[in-house]
Amino acid sequence: MAKYNWQLDGWPQFQFSLERVEDELLIFSEKVGRVSGILEGLPEETQQDVIVDIILAEAIKTSEIEGEYPSRKDVLSSIRKNLGLHYNPEQIKDKSAAGLGELMIDVRKTFKEPLTEEKLFSWHKMLLGENKRIEVGKWRSHEEPMQVVSGAIGKEKVHYEAPPSSQVPKEMKQFIEWFNDTAPGGKYEIKKAPVRSAIAHLYFETIHPFEDGNGRIGRAIAEKALSQTIGRPVMLSLSRTIEAKKNVYYDSLEKAQRSNEITPWMEYFIKTSLDAQTEAETQVDFTLKKTRFFDRFKDQFNERQLTVIKRMLEEGTKGFEGGMNARKYIGITKTSKATATRDMQQLVEIGAFVLAGNAGGRSTSYQVSL
Repeated sequence: MAKYNWQLDGWPQFQFSLERVEDELLIFSEKVGRVSGILEGLPEETQQDVIVDIILAEAIKTSEIEGEYPSRKDVLSSIRKNLGLHYNPEQIKDKSAAGLGELMIDVRKTFKEPLTEEKLFSWHKMLLGENKRIEVGKWRSHEEPMQVVSGAIGKEKVHYEAPPSSQVPKEMKQFIEWFNDTAPGGKYEIKKAPVRSAIAHLYFETIHPFEDGNGRIGRAIAEKALSQTIGRPVMLSLSRTIEAKKNVYYDSLEKAQRSNEITPWMEYFIKTSLDAQTEAETQVDFTLKKTRFFDRFKDQFNERQLTVIKRMLEEGTKGFEGGMNARKYIGITKTSKATATRDMQQLVEIGAFVLAGNAGGRSTSYQVSL
């Protein structure tokens, strides 16, 4: 008996209803227009900051979904370098972070181009570099089944088994054809960006064509589909939204890979795309506030204060967890308690810090006043 969608008659003809997500699709389009409008009205430098922040969030979170934690600093350096924003490129130590940054920028810069086998292979090489364990820049070719498994050895649970490696070239040829045919101007054009993106991601993840990196490349394909259909590089981080409820993502994907009727998957993915677009609005607002903050306090911070504030703002829209206190300040700046207390007191006096925790004693903590 067939267990997976690719074993069923009619694969890959997906069926679904969008009846329950028509509102979400409409709001998504409105929000895309709004974010683009706000961005266009910003000074160029602020625009770049917003774009870098969103790409950085996507890069970090797409890896965290897979349980990998690249160096944030190196990913940021790689993104800036690949955007041509580096005046004095620092040495990027983490090679996988460098490749991740390169991939993110390439997805944005080449969004209009048709998808090709060569492009997917080049993304795979960017992502996995000189990996000696696996074949990089090629479809998987091993004979043993490609399975998505969890659990301890001896107690494994198989969540999904992909088509055998021998079928991958044929399946991928068909997938690439479908992707290009559904692009703007294609013979089967799909006009609603999140709809095309949802199918593209599920379709690619089902084939699972590489030995490693399928999740990250599958999310890059989802982003390419959004950008192509919208007609400009999309301003959102799908992975940040997916990672916040990672289990729901995996459950939705697992269920969708057992049937070619994929309405629940479409509803999950379209709502996730809308959440990501809403998050992007918040991110744009946060970056604007950050820019105004540094304009307001221009040249008023010493080097220690600047280091601490930048570290706190790295946490993004959710704020610096638990606020900043003397102990954390000492940890970040390697300074004395007296200096840390004096620095923070001065930040409160000029209005750069506001009280976050209880006043007085050890529990006093602060947030940046945006």
